[in-house]
Amino acid sequence: MVGKNNSEQLPPGFRFHPTDEELIMYYLRNQATSRRCPVSIIPEVDVYKFDPWELPEKAEFGEREWYFFTPRDRKYPNGVRPNRAAVSGYWKATGTDKAIYSGSKYVGIKKALVFYKGRPPKGIKTDWIMHEYRLSESRSQPIRPNGSMRLDDWVLCRIYKKKNLGRAMEMMKVEEETHQPEILSTNPVEIVAATGPQTLKLPRTCSLSHLLEIDYFGSISQLFDDNSYNANNQNTMTNINIGNVPHHAMEQLSHQYMASTNVNGNVPIFVNPAFQFQ
Repeated sequence: MVGKNNSEQLPPGFRFHPTDEELIMYYLRNQATSRRCPVSIIPEVDVYKFDPWELPEKAEFGEREWYFFTPRDRKYPNGVRPNRAAVSGYWKATGTDKAIYSGSKYVGIKKALVFYKGRPPKGIKTDWIMHEYRLSESRSQPIRPNGSMRLDDWVLCRIYKKKNLGRAMEMMKVEEETHQPEILSTNPVEIVAATGPQTLKLPRTCSLSHLLEIDYFGSISQLFDDNSYNANNQNTMTNINIGNVPHHAMEQLSHQYMASTNVNGNVPIFVNPAFQFQ
C-alpha cells in the first residue's frame, strides 16, 4: 500500500523508516503540541476500535508496517492502566519498556504488544505486533475532569505482522520428506540401478561378523589367503546378473570396483561396503 491522499506530494522512491528518536521528536511531539509533522502520512485512528488486520486499510502510507496516532483510554475510571481491548481480542504487553533518548535527554518510552484473539486469559496469540510510543511527560499530566476516561490524547503506534519462520521451516521439512524416494529393496545393485548412488543410505560402520554373515569376505581362511581372495574378487563382477542392470549402473559399479583395487591389483581386505555404493 502506498499513500492514499499524499502519494502525489511524496517524491519517487520515498520510504518511511524513521528511528525511535525521530518518531518521538519530529512526529509524536509535534502531534501532541498541534504542530505540523515533517510529512503528513500518519493518520489519526483509534486502533482499539479495529482488529489489527483491518488497520492497513486505514493507513495512508506503508507496505509492511503502518503508523497511526491514537488516543488511549483508561481501563478503570480512577486508574492509570490503559484499556487494551479491541473488537475480537486484546493487546498484551510483552518484554520491558524501552527508554528513548535524544542525545542524553530522556524523551519517550517504547512498549511492545502482541495481539491475542478472544478474551483473557484464554486468548490465542497471533503474529500481529504493535510498538507503542508515548512521551516521557505523558504520565505527569494533570488529572482530567471527573467522568473522563481519556488517559493520553495521543500516542504513536507502529503495527506490523511478523513473519513466522518456524512454520515456514516446518513446511519445507514436510515437503522434503514427502518427495524423498522410498527404497524397498535391500540389494545394493538393485538400489543403484533404480535410484542412482546418491539415494543409497547404508550404515557407515559394519562389524566383521556382519560382513562374514553377508558373505562379503568369504570364509576366515580366505581372509588370510591373498591368492584365493583375489580369485574370488575377480569373479565378483561376473556373478552379477547384468541382464536387469542398466548400462550406466554397470559402469558405476565397474568404476567403483577398479577404484578399490590398489596398484598391485590386490583388493584391500577390510572394505566398508557403505562406501562402495555412495
